[in-house]
Amino acid sequence: MTATTLSDVDVARPGRSDKLTLLPLIALVIGSMIGGGVFNLPSDMSGRASPGAIIIGWVITGFGMLMLAFVYQSLAVRKPNLNAGPYAYARAGFGSYVGFNSAWGYWLSAFLGNVAYAVAIFSALSYFFPFFGGGNNVASIIGASLCLWLVHGLVLKGIKQATFINVVTTIAKLAPLFLFILLAIVGFNLDKISFDFWGRGGIEGATDLGAIMEQVKGTMLVTLWVFIGIEGASVYSARAAKRSDVGRATVIGFVGSLGIYVLVSLLAAGVMTQPELGALKVPSMAGVFETLVGPWGAALINLGLILSVGGAFLSWTLLCAEIPYSCGQDGTFPKWFARENGNGAPANSLWATNVLIQAFLVLSLFSQSAYQFFYFIASVAILPPYVLSGAYALKLAVTGETYGEGRQGRTRDLIIGFLATVYGLWLVYAAGLDYLLMCTVLFAPGIFVFLKARRERGENVFSGAEMLLAVIIGVLAVLAAWLMWVGRISPF
Repeated sequence: MTATTLSDVDVARPGRSDKLTLLPLIALVIGSMIGGGVFNLPSDMSGRASPGAIIIGWVITGFGMLMLAFVYQSLAVRKPNLNAGPYAYARAGFGSYVGFNSAWGYWLSAFLGNVAYAVAIFSALSYFFPFFGGGNNVASIIGASLCLWLVHGLVLKGIKQATFINVVTTIAKLAPLFLFILLAIVGFNLDKISFDFWGRGGIEGATDLGAIMEQVKGTMLVTLWVFIGIEGASVYSARAAKRSDVGRATVIGFVGSLGIYVLVSLLAAGVMTQPELGALKVPSMAGVFETLVGPWGAALINLGLILSVGGAFLSWTLLCAEIPYSCGQDGTFPKWFARENGNGAPANSLWATNVLIQAFLVLSLFSQSAYQFFYFIASVAILPPYVLSGAYALKLAVTGETYGEGRQGRTRDLIIGFLATVYGLWLVYAAGLDYLLMCTVLFAPGIFVFLKARRERGENVFSGAEMLLAVIIGVLAVLAAWLMWVGRISPF
């Protein structure tokens, strides 16, 4: 997960001669997906699954995410007027309240992802300054809070990202990743990865990880986390020298990112055993690299993560503020979110976002695995936009809207939309009941925000179906709160 936006890079403006060719488009697609999550893939994957289950998990994720990439590519062409993000597809296809929940989930995912980023940064800093601990002790929260409000002040002054930030963070991400992959290939030990290949236990030092499909389910939110941002690929279509390059760049960039993820997670399993990988701290790639080359390897990976995620933190702060700001402008959120200050910064949206980030940073003090918890919740929160995007593409193909008399491409899009929707529903199932219930606690306050937005526009508050959905969310949120209170499920 990362946040490479159009303001991060020197992309060509429409009408200029320096439009993007295939290679820079591929670079932008890869940059929009590879973020801080890859640095902790070794333990995130091996902590829940055996090498065999990890391979199955990547096959499912690779296929499903490719279908979702095709969905966004198709919708960008068929619905060019819907340019306010994935939630616009949900609203156009399934009504105002469904669209609102899609936007709300997208915002939740963005700012909770920033909380996970903050924990990851200070966990990496603890390699150089041990008093930061696991990234969620008092010293880390104070440091993360100072960074948060420093960035807040910069954004309020209207300061945007410079091009060099994207260049530095891209190098910081890819250089250590390629070095890790190269040296892990050299140090790969077949005996390590074949040791209890299916995680069934029964071998001294091995752990029984349960049924294969349960292991596969356990990898799904991890793999989703590292692909968050795939929807941004279609943003660059208007800036391509050739429209045909957009689809090619999407596929090539996606396959390139997938290749890096698969190599990192599987090569690590050939360096350390599953129990060893599962016990590593964030970022676990540093522990694996230290085993290969010594302390300098851990230092390099930690430094790469700090530079990569630190640079992305500014991008994500702007993105987090931009989502409710845009929603306030188009009436999805109340108008309060659309107010700017004298420097043109989305002040109210920024304040609302960063106050929430600060609150969750404080809550991370009570979590034993704060990084994993917050990115799990961020991954669950983004499921509505992803599922509904696939469902909208499927709906257009079923009804024939936008296809004209020839219906060219309709069968292909029908299959892609169906498969993307099925994959999204599989992710909902794989997320597990506990995380889904806890997420409803975060969606329930959105009911009141939606009510205010509708009243401002002078529209009827709820239709019959919308009222039913709101009641279901509210009831599930109350149930989840009670289960957390009595200790039946735990957010930490």
